[in-house]
Amino acid sequence: MTQRMGFFTDTSVCIGCKACEVACKEWNGVPSSDGRDLLGLSYDNTGGLGADTWRHVAFIEQEVPAGTTGDGGMRWLMSSDVCKHCTNAACLDVCPTGALFRTEFGTVVVQEDICNGCGYCVPACPYGVIDRREDDGRAWKCTMCYDRLGDGLEPACAKACPTDSIQYGPLDELRERAAERVEAVPGARLYGDDPSDGVGGDGAFFLLLDEPEVYGLPPDPVVTTRDLPSMWRHVGAAACVMAAVAAAAFTRSKP
Repeated sequence: MTQRMGFFTDTSVCIGCKACEVACKEWNGVPSSDGRDLLGLSYDNTGGLGADTWRHVAFIEQEVPAGTTGDGGMRWLMSSDVCKHCTNAACLDVCPTGALFRTEFGTVVVQEDICNGCGYCVPACPYGVIDRREDDGRAWKCTMCYDRLGDGLEPACAKACPTDSIQYGPLDELRERAAERVEAVPGARLYGDDPSDGVGGDGAFFLLLDEPEVYGLPPDPVVTTRDLPSMWRHVGAAACVMAAVAAAAFTRSKP
């Protein structure tokens, strides 16, 4: 692996323009069928991440109590969500065909020509990122523009972001930059930056202005396959015991 690369999304400067969504679709050839129907919930019509939405900008309208930030009123929280490219990626653990792989940049990519549409990766993702397309059943998600990275280019979403809300670069440098932003932005907190969390830290992490649940993010994500090694050990031990019991019974039954 070369130096691990990632995303730092600073939601405090996101203006909700959705340029990242458009750039992602255009560069990666993602279908534009989603978002055409009004959801009636907010100005966000894509609703969430999915097979046809690899970048999703959430619009969250909040009523601010008086005295909290001035005289109260309303505020918008906007955040561009994406695949987290987990350090401990459950989708990789459960894929039976090797369609999902870890790149030299530390990102997680689905190879659509190898994916057989089994869907095991969909429930395995603790963030609910991976989804299957209705027309072919295969799994799709953000690749962090793997083809662009190989040519030394930044991902399309980061390139298109007019406020640098989406920042791309070496993960260690992004974490240092994020720590400085937390000190500078009142009420800010980081999400997904901690290597000791339940997924070993994310390759795409965020500066948030409220609790993760407000943005539709799980507060304490855990890799769903963390217990697999111990489960297989217990299965192996049980199989050995059963084999021993069967062998003993066969021996006693012989004349």
